[in-house]
Amino acid sequence: MAELLPLPRTEDRLRVLVVSESFLPQVNGVTNSVRRVLEHLAAEGHDAVLVAPTGPPTYAGFPVRRARGTHLRLYPDFRIGLDTRRRLRAVMSEVRPDVVHLASPAALGHQAARAAADLGIPTVAVYQTDLVGFAERYDVPGSARAMAALTRRVHARVDRTLAPSTASLAQLRDLGVPRTQLWPRGVDLQAFHPVHRDAGLRRELAPDGRLLVGYVGRLAAEKELDLLTHLADDPRVRLVVVGGGPEEQRLRTLLPGAAFLGVLHGEELGRAHASLDVFVHTGRHETYCQAAQEALASGVPVVAPRSGGPVDVVADGVSGFLYEPGDGRAMAWYVDRLVGHRLLRRTMGLAARRSVRDRGWPSVNAALVTHYREVVAARAGAALAG
Repeated sequence: MAELLPLPRTEDRLRVLVVSESFLPQVNGVTNSVRRVLEHLAAEGHDAVLVAPTGPPTYAGFPVRRARGTHLRLYPDFRIGLDTRRRLRAVMSEVRPDVVHLASPAALGHQAARAAADLGIPTVAVYQTDLVGFAERYDVPGSARAMAALTRRVHARVDRTLAPSTASLAQLRDLGVPRTQLWPRGVDLQAFHPVHRDAGLRRELAPDGRLLVGYVGRLAAEKELDLLTHLADDPRVRLVVVGGGPEEQRLRTLLPGAAFLGVLHGEELGRAHASLDVFVHTGRHETYCQAAQEALASGVPVVAPRSGGPVDVVADGVSGFLYEPGDGRAMAWYVDRLVGHRLLRRTMGLAARRSVRDRGWPSVNAALVTHYREVVAARAGAALAG
């Protein structure tokens, strides 16, 4: 198929087609990153269109095109995109973008990558979901091999794949994915800040003065939240669980003494983060672990697995501690150190905030736009050379 020529525009202004596997009302790392990208593009005067299986009619002033989709069996409240290559090609022919941004591409992203290749449009894929790790966790025969093959197929077609952590880069290299570069996640340094610590919320959750140890994220099997049982019997601690998902009812039974706050957004989420004394994460398949970064920005030390994104996010022994994945006793031992030593909590909390001061979304998304420009320029240069 003949290459699609972009529409004429000013030199510095880009037209970006963002294709996302999920969007509002689903709240997850992919949705949040896409929102920040669109907000940045709007603030910088670029044009954009979002294609996603769910969402409002517009976001950040940009149109949202609904992709066909279906609900996941394991996540009945979660809708994924399953649109065809032909329909996505029609959208691209109408929008005529300079670059296509594939957010955590899977089924929808695979078809979008093929459509963009048909039309000669440069593509940037953002690797954000460890599909192989999730498949291994659910132990469906053949699924891990299928997810590895899908990851290779999708990312082999794109001009550049951006991974959020060194662990993700290594994983992609092991899968044979070419043309990878590091692009970490940003954090809202105003929304997540120690000043949002709320004495009233702390009294409500622990009127007896216990320390608050909390988890923020989806309540799903791959998060390995059973490890929290190692903290459940500590009389000095009140467990706080923020989030929702298919494991919620089982976890309420497993952790009867925990406070389940549900899914929080905006100011409520920032207040919950800052009001914790220690943040814990349990899952080993995080490509980045945005919730841990938000805790750090809130001045809260983090205890997380020595696996995936947390290896880059958490400075072990400085802003928190890393434990061997799946080792609940080790996790509890590090939490015990922090709970039992107020000065250590204070010192690590200050280091936590300092560790993310250069990770604000404006600088992170400015780097993303640079990636866009580089793949557009490389494709144009190759066309001229050819």
